[in-house]
Amino acid sequence: MSEKELLEKLQKIERLHSGAATAGEKEAAADAMERIRRRLREASRKEAAIEYKFTLTDDWSKKLFIALLRRYSLKPYRYARQRRTTVMVRVPPTFVDETLWPEFLELSSVLKNYLDDITARVIHRSIHEDDADADILESEWLA
Repeated sequence: MSEKELLEKLQKIERLHSGAATAGEKEAAADAMERIRRRLREASRKEAAIEYKFTLTDDWSKKLFIALLRRYSLKPYRYARQRRTTVMVRVPPTFVDETLWPEFLELSSVLKNYLDDITARVIHRSIHEDDADADILESEWLA
């Protein structure tokens, strides 16, 4: 997948999570963003924001999640002495359940696959062409 194809796929995911209804809407990324922001505002009026703690597995996931929060004008933070992969945010629960977390999981999956492909290709071309996993041996202490 090229970088252009990746960006197009990520935009399609955004439109999907915004609730685009017509073909014309699906072509308008700005409209999709506004629909999601409107959904967040509506959720904020109906229910109180609560503090969520997200513990992400790696720097890539954390960067993606923080960017997604900032896209929706949410303020990510963490407390002193929390792990660097912890992200805190105050947000209405329905927005997390219906929009934020599902969109993050889908975007994260696409980016992870893309980064895995690039890593494998670079290693195969520049380090060694045999990219098979390590052999599995019976342990001496199990025998």
